Amino acid sequence: MTAVALATESVPERHYTHHEGRGPTPHRSNPAVIHRELTTLDVHAGHTVAEYGTGSGYSGALLAQLVGPSGTVTSLDIDPFLVRWANLIHHERGADNVRCHTADATAGFAVGAPYDRMVAWCTPPLLPQTWVDQVADGGLIVAPLPIATVPNLTVVAKIRVKDGKPVAEEVFTGGYIETTTSPKSDLDLPGRWVDWENRTPAPSWISVAWRGDDDPLHTGARTTLARLLKDPHTERYDHPDIDWPSWRTFAATRGDHRLTMAGLTPGLWAIGHTTATTAALLQQDGMILADRPDSPSLAVLHDWLKQWEESARPAPETYTPALVRTGGREDLTGWHLRLCRNAPPRGRGAGGV
Repeated sequence: MTAVALATESVPERHYTHHEGRGPTPHRSNPAVIHRELTTLDVHAGHTVAEYGTGSGYSGALLAQLVGPSGTVTSLDIDPFLVRWANLIHHERGADNVRCHTADATAGFAVGAPYDRMVAWCTPPLLPQTWVDQVADGGLIVAPLPIATVPNLTVVAKIRVKDGKPVAEEVFTGGYIETTTSPKSDLDLPGRWVDWENRTPAPSWISVAWRGDDDPLHTGARTTLARLLKDPHTERYDHPDIDWPSWRTFAATRGDHRLTMAGLTPGLWAIGHTTATTAALLQQDGMILADRPDSPSLAVLHDWLKQWEESARPAPETYTPALVRTGGREDLTGWHLRLCRNAPPRGRGAGGV
């Protein structure tokens, strides 16, 4: 039995996720996914670990079990309510080697550094320089990272820090809530890169990778969303059972700055191609929406889908990750994660440059 499996036998999941005093928290991840990420993290007794995204406290409790009495776990969350309750629940169980703090995860937590391991249950806009700086040489980071500048296009990356530089060793399907500067109340609306949203007569939103070409009033994004909502051309995608993680990863790796994601129907995401005058998106339910039957964006979308099918719907794990150094704004210096299917085999992944 693995170390993580043994830890799960000692930590009462529902005591954290459905505590009778606090009540159930929606800010929690699937336990099976938590176990996968912690297995990838390869935590050992005596390790110093940082986790970003306290949530219910369950993942922190597992980490506390894995590091044992000689190790320490530092957990950060932007929501003070979750932090207070997680600290109390840990105390109730006698877990005194884990401590939760209210803080912005993108800045890390230098007080406890260096960390042997770092895991994130929230998605920053890029891999922050601060995270890399706070990991010990040879240490690991397991975190969700964007692969394009629109919401919900993420993978979970295993990153090793060597000589102060991060190397992406592998990626796999996954994603978590975006890092934000204050607690997020609307879990259906992305926390970053939303270029226009409507709240009446029903919630809808759009995110365009070409936002740099738009004007200050977001006219392009606003009118594109309107085209998709008002009497759009619709057609059913011919191939059933859309593999959404595969499709969204494939679309993100096209490198096309006209990439677009939207929420046109509550509970459903849509991905495709738009410009200031044309639009076409494939929705999770298999419906294609476009501004008109002869839309240039629709032709592009059809071509993307054809290439995707001809590529046998590649899984996110089949891509080779690379971390690309960027200056960005002062508070967002770090590395962008990008994926390629034509690079050297996975395991020789490119490092920070």
